[in-house]
Amino acid sequence: MRLQPVTGEPLLSSYDVVIIGGAVMGSSVAWFLSNNPDFDGSVLVVERDPSYESTSTTRTNSCIRQQFSNEVNIRISQFGAQFVHNFRAFMDNDPEVPELGFDGFGYMYLAGSEAFADTLRQSQALQEAWGAATKVMTPAEIQDAYPFYNLEGIICGSHNLIDEGYFDSGTMFDWWRRKARQNGVEYITNEAVDIANNAARATAITLASGQSITAGTIVNAAGPRAVEVARMAGFELPIEPRRRYTYVFDAAEPLDRPLPLTIDTTGVTCRTDGGLYMAGAPPDDDPAVDYDDFAFVGDMWEDKIWPSIATRIPAFERVKVVNKWVGHYAFNTLDQNAIVGPHHEIENFIFVNGFSGHGMQQSPAMGRGVSEWITYGEYRSLDLSALGYHRIAANQPFLETAII
Repeated sequence: MRLQPVTGEPLLSSYDVVIIGGAVMGSSVAWFLSNNPDFDGSVLVVERDPSYESTSTTRTNSCIRQQFSNEVNIRISQFGAQFVHNFRAFMDNDPEVPELGFDGFGYMYLAGSEAFADTLRQSQALQEAWGAATKVMTPAEIQDAYPFYNLEGIICGSHNLIDEGYFDSGTMFDWWRRKARQNGVEYITNEAVDIANNAARATAITLASGQSITAGTIVNAAGPRAVEVARMAGFELPIEPRRRYTYVFDAAEPLDRPLPLTIDTTGVTCRTDGGLYMAGAPPDDDPAVDYDDFAFVGDMWEDKIWPSIATRIPAFERVKVVNKWVGHYAFNTLDQNAIVGPHHEIENFIFVNGFSGHGMQQSPAMGRGVSEWITYGEYRSLDLSALGYHRIAANQPFLETAII
């Protein structure tokens, strides 16, 4: 197998599949397609920034959980965990491929109201039915397992230590690109500026360099910019970039055990990060921002995050921030869930967009599902049709209560 070059000009004038966006979603689709023995077509990935510096992929916190409130999201993440734990096997047991690191510190949702406690209990019953190890814990049980919490006002917690935590998404992403290129996928540094389509099919893309590329299938994997790609084809997507703040800190009084990724009643999250800790939150004022705007606005740490974590975990009264960054959610304003699969009228235009912070953990199942749809015209491993574009056209949200 020859490694395809990364250049600004495509080698061909026509491809069976053109993927717009080469970050984690585009590369997942590219690898799953190229690794499918039933697919023998040509694949072009068009990526505007091969450094990926401004992508959601490189500014992720790389976590995975099964604590969702509907079946399809639970099963999507279960496959994600299976993929992470068996990464080398999925890569054909190539000895050069490393195993992915995984830190199973788990998740802990805290309920401060009876309404949210009931939501957690209902979700736990569904999660358990699909094999997740989620348990609803009383305050006394939480205190016994994690004595560092201040549980004043807490009614219960939803906790899972199995297949929930941090994983090495950077290595996964890197090897998806490497293996896709070894399998013949072509990556170019360029930008799609127009998409031609007739009443039934998308037919071609125009590149910023001026070339027109005929495409059998077009995949929109453009992250927060997905709305721009959709508009080129004449569609609308309810997706916009939203700031999300992350802080890494050291504690003068380290905890004596790993801290689960704790979703506090304030909306602030906090977790173990190796020998340090990581915390984050959405801003209270959460508008859409420019695609390249990663500026800190206000003082989220002093105003929101540190007061919350110091209240919930008194040992965090004395901490020192050692790193911080702003990333972007590709935020689906309709329902904060993925939009995946074909357009309801133009079926060779495929969406894999709008993950609203769940993209990294969902990327294995998304790549597998989209590759199946392109190859077979149907989902074979897991039916993702509930997340299709039809609900966007009908303005019908797909309800998921476990949004962070």
